[in-house]
Amino acid sequence: MGFTSKECAWSQTSMKVLKRTVIGTRGWSFKYGIDKELLYAAGPTPIDIQSGNEKPEGSIKILKYELDMLEDASQLAGYKSILHVPHQLILITCAFKKLPTDPIRIIEAAGVGLLEWEVAQDQNAKFTEVTIPFIAIDITARKGGV
Repeated sequence: MGFTSKECAWSQTSMKVLKRTVIGTRGWSFKYGIDKELLYAAGPTPIDIQSGNEKPEGSIKILKYELDMLEDASQLAGYKSILHVPHQLILITCAFKKLPTDPIRIIEAAGVGLLEWEVAQDQNAKFTEVTIPFIAIDITARKGGV
């Protein structure tokens, strides 16, 4: 499940984290994989492919002020940081479409554990982006309404 800017107009995107629409979205990545491995027996060629664990993961890229707002909301709820909010409480929903008349496409990550964040600034930068990688219990992609 890949995503490129040719498939979407940024003016038609929205992302929700903790029931809050994140306006300062700069990018996102959703990755859903399954461990697979060749199965060998007698001889040099594989006889089958084994499947193993599923690996839903990704990242969100937001502007620093959005991180500040998420941190404030998590602390108001009694957590030390957004990283301490239990994964059962975090759902990331991204809705996007290329044209206003196109159907909405939705990618949702449920049971999200945010792993880390780092704030860094370069000299002469116009804004500060923060990338927050995550793991999830599940990621789904579906078609929404118009």
